[in-house]
Amino acid sequence: MKIAIVCYPTFGGSGVVATELGIALAERGHEIHFVTYQQPVRLGLLNNNIHFHEVHVPEYPLFRYQPYELALSSKLVDTIKHYGIELLHVHYAIPHAYAGYMAKKMLKEEHIYIPMITTLHGTDITLVGNHPFYKSAVTFSINKSDVVTSVSHDLKQKTLQIFNVNNEIEVIPNFIDPTKYSNTFTDCQRSLMASDGEKIITHVSNFRKVKRIPDVINVFHQVQKQIPSKLIMVGEGPEKEKAELQCERLGVEEKVLFLGNSNEIDRILCFSDLFLLPSETESFGLAALEAMANKVAVISSNTGGIPEVNQQGVSGFLSDVGNVDEMAKNAVYLLSDDKRLEGYKENAQKISKEFEIKNILPLYEDVYEKAYNSRFKNSY
Repeated sequence: MKIAIVCYPTFGGSGVVATELGIALAERGHEIHFVTYQQPVRLGLLNNNIHFHEVHVPEYPLFRYQPYELALSSKLVDTIKHYGIELLHVHYAIPHAYAGYMAKKMLKEEHIYIPMITTLHGTDITLVGNHPFYKSAVTFSINKSDVVTSVSHDLKQKTLQIFNVNNEIEVIPNFIDPTKYSNTFTDCQRSLMASDGEKIITHVSNFRKVKRIPDVINVFHQVQKQIPSKLIMVGEGPEKEKAELQCERLGVEEKVLFLGNSNEIDRILCFSDLFLLPSETESFGLAALEAMANKVAVISSNTGGIPEVNQQGVSGFLSDVGNVDEMAKNAVYLLSDDKRLEGYKENAQKISKEFEIKNILPLYEDVYEKAYNSRFKNSY
């Protein structure tokens, strides 16, 4: 099948999932066309089954903000016609589903019927989509999609609560590809991050307020008083500079490493003992799942879709949002006993296997088949 995928090409979860999905589909023989404003960060060398089409947004003095949705819908029309695309899969309701629907309408004028699957990832619903400026457009885009999926049961319920949805929403969870992770790194590489006897605690995110970065540092501040440890902070974002200043105020700047964005998450997680995810909300918790796949126990907030991934008392612990003291107490409980910690780490890796891409990919292929078979019925 020839499939066009629209996503954000950044380090965020939706972009990572969309890219990895496209790569996996290509490996199964599908022809995949990524359509976005730059090549996705997880997309390596292109091959016969993977293509990238860049969306250019011309600058006109008339526009204060350049109309990306218009440029995207036009690019989709051109790509679908030129390459004979059979299916459109957009990740994120706004602006991608909106632009996808406009492309469908333009193509219909030429008697080309293209089914569109929209995958909801989180902030497109809970933050952007819930804003009064966008709510009507998001509702419209969801209802005009041929098939709608969400990455967790929690996100599905939030979508149904917030919007007047008359479309069925199918839950297809995020996934990991264990073949992309390596555990062949040597102890000398671990010594670059921590000394012998020190535990390694890790946080990976885009450093937005919703990730509650101050809580990450406050948890670590309490833990390091009792357990010799280092904190590895991976990512970039608006909260990073404040986090660095917070470390200085607490006197832990020598124990915290800020590594910026990285394509070597597996190298970092390979030596990690504990992963912190105290977010305000998470539609799924892909960062936690990636940590678990690398055999890392998780301390997280009990919110959104995280409990569907991190199991209380099995792969780690869940606490109410903002309960830093309890998170720190649970972290110390795990890190203070190597045998206990190893058990939680093994459990985490075992649970992660449920979300391996080999289990999730057929669910998407079933959805594609359903959408393709209904393309004419839903086009009138």
